[in-house]
Amino acid sequence: MNKIIDLPVVPLRGLTLFPEMILQFDIGRKKSIQAIEAAVSKDKTIFLSTQKDATDENPNFEGLFEVGTIAKVRQVLNISVNKVKIIVYGVKRAKLLSIHNGIFMEGVIQEIDDELTEDTVQEALMRTIAELFEKYASLTSKINQETVYSILGKDQNNKIVDAIAAQMTLEVSKKQDILSEINFNKRIEKLIDILNDEINVNKFQKQIYEKVKVNIDKNQKDYYLREQLKVIQNELGDKTSFEEEYQQYNEKMNSTNIPQYVKDKLQKEVKRLNKISQNSPEYHILKNYIENILEIPWGIFTEENQDIKKAENILNEEHYGLEQIKERIIEYLAVKKLNPNSISPIFCLVGPPGIGKTSIIQSIATATGRNYVSIALGGIRDEAEIRGHRKTYMGSMPGRFIQGLKNAKSVNPLMLLDEIDKMSMDFRGDPSAALLEVLDTKQNIHFKDNYTEIPVDLSKVMFIATANNLQNVPTPLIDRMEIIDISSYNEDEKFKIASQYLIPKQMQLNGILKTQLKFTENIIRYIIVHYTKEAGVRNLEREIGKICRKVAKEIIEGKKRGTRLSINRIHKYLGTPKFTYMLKDTQPEVGIVRGLAWTMFGGDTLNIEVNITSGKGLLELTGNMGDVMKESAKAAISYTKFNQELLKIAPEMLKKYDIHIHIPEGATPKDGPSAGITMATAIISAFTEKKVRNDIAMTGEITIRGKVLAIGGLKEKISAAKRAGIFNIIVPKDNKKNVLELSKKILNKVNIIYVETMNDVLKHTFVTEDKEPLFVEDETHISVDEKKPMLIEDKEKKIESRINYYGRK
Repeated sequence: MNKIIDLPVVPLRGLTLFPEMILQFDIGRKKSIQAIEAAVSKDKTIFLSTQKDATDENPNFEGLFEVGTIAKVRQVLNISVNKVKIIVYGVKRAKLLSIHNGIFMEGVIQEIDDELTEDTVQEALMRTIAELFEKYASLTSKINQETVYSILGKDQNNKIVDAIAAQMTLEVSKKQDILSEINFNKRIEKLIDILNDEINVNKFQKQIYEKVKVNIDKNQKDYYLREQLKVIQNELGDKTSFEEEYQQYNEKMNSTNIPQYVKDKLQKEVKRLNKISQNSPEYHILKNYIENILEIPWGIFTEENQDIKKAENILNEEHYGLEQIKERIIEYLAVKKLNPNSISPIFCLVGPPGIGKTSIIQSIATATGRNYVSIALGGIRDEAEIRGHRKTYMGSMPGRFIQGLKNAKSVNPLMLLDEIDKMSMDFRGDPSAALLEVLDTKQNIHFKDNYTEIPVDLSKVMFIATANNLQNVPTPLIDRMEIIDISSYNEDEKFKIASQYLIPKQMQLNGILKTQLKFTENIIRYIIVHYTKEAGVRNLEREIGKICRKVAKEIIEGKKRGTRLSINRIHKYLGTPKFTYMLKDTQPEVGIVRGLAWTMFGGDTLNIEVNITSGKGLLELTGNMGDVMKESAKAAISYTKFNQELLKIAPEMLKKYDIHIHIPEGATPKDGPSAGITMATAIISAFTEKKVRNDIAMTGEITIRGKVLAIGGLKEKISAAKRAGIFNIIVPKDNKKNVLELSKKILNKVNIIYVETMNDVLKHTFVTEDKEPLFVEDETHISVDEKKPMLIEDKEKKIESRINYYGRK
């Protein structure tokens, strides 16, 4: 009866061990390493069985072949921490009865003894197998004669058969079939069949070698191998690898989504590919071209969302504010529902960094039911990035829009054109000019990429671009897009964004529970004012995240603190306040006027100071002013000189006094066309010694004749004035339409004073008890506060009375 023993089991992948065979292999699985360690610590005996599936990382009893080999471990080498190399020697066939999975696999093994009978049948089989093995060895260069003699000279027939099977280059399944055969005579018969097949294959291989050798050059090794493979496949009746690829191409081309003109082009290119040698560079160029064309999602659409209420909820849940773009998207969906064939609009969101342009576009893709893909245009210099490269050279590829379609896997995605104002040009072309065709709804229906050479329909794509400003964007490109200005957030908007979105997000990311940390409204506003100075909320989110991390550290360290944040804790977590804002002056002063400015961080206030000193009428400008602001100062001086009599400024004063205009914080550059009336007011105040109200701020540009021009950034400027404690704000009358667009929250407690001329500004600026007005109107300065229209005769009488008045003076 065959002996039954317990042994550690090691599965083999792609290997088969025969008795009396030496095998070397690597082991990386933890269980197998532990099985080897257990065997070495005992008697070095293990059981090796081949896996049925070589990719199985954790095979069980059903995953192993039943018959394997008992082996002795000859040597173990540690290659690395988790890998060893072992050398084993096969001892005897055995059968795996069961497996116990513990730290390592341990199996119940039954030994198998070969029944050797010296009859005439077995003798005939052994002679046959010896002859065939010698013939097989003569046809292959892998087995020399010494090995043949050594194998055939073994003292037992079973050892000869196992050694022959071990020496042959066979598939694992065939070797396992021989190993698993218990009946010795049947085992010999199986090996004879395999030897006959292998001898025939080797004969054909030699014939193929001779045929190929005549037709090829000795130095073309790669070509020789491919030709040899073709002849082999033809002899065996198999398809060539190209024929398989050709069949795959045809299956894809037969798709109903692909237009006929694309199919015609591809069929022509595939026929060309069949005629080109696979060793030629042109073969790989053409193959990549065909595959790139087939990867374009021809005719594949995603179903657009037509539920306006659902889309509106998505936009409002993910973003606060940005009402203009939200409303425009809802309008687009409404039009799309009424007219499914309407053309997708091309938007351009313009605003400072960090206000959520990119993230709102991602939400728009979700709301509209389109796939989202981003195309970064910042830094692009090469026109080929837009139109694609010619396919005639290695490394060529389609342009970014064709690649975007491939990534989106649909022909109607939402494409984000990020940083459209950051494109530039050089000797390789002008990318912005190439972009004109893409963003033209009349042309992009047949957009022709240089690489594809086939018209591709981009009219179903919804393009939304982003830019910080449009100064560097060419006018024709701006004309293609619908511009939507997104202004910076004021303090109230930042507070709501922080409380509703940023704080819950950062607390979740940092593992902070609501019961462990509480932000009050005063604390949030304190962080906004004193630790951030930006148009958006990017830095605000960073500061909130920093606080959450500090609290997380305290929780882990076991420090007990209250859940409610205080100013002292904010100072500990974030350090001393980074920013301070200038409040309104404590009292009115001569020659100092509070102006309003727009910066990339939002709105701010600044004092414009004017001193007059004895001199020669020279003008000095300090405070790091830009060219536009210097021109505003000169316009204010010109206006003052032109109206010196009406302003009651003696002529000799403008000739004998130098004017010094200064804006504090000289290290900070300042520029913009909105400081004209502020400078003019400060100059007039300095010459007339009239004190300027400290509770009023102003913004507006001035012409040399005193007309006040409209400005931008009104929302930010009003917010800056309120932050400084100033609620009386002088604004150009032409900006009234902009004021009406502002929310009631921004205009709360604010007194907007609309002005049309410099005369209107001076009416509200000075602190004076004089009954006589500083500035007497003439025909060029009609107050905007006059409610009744003045007749021509009345105007003439009024002008005449003024002339008589000044004559008497």
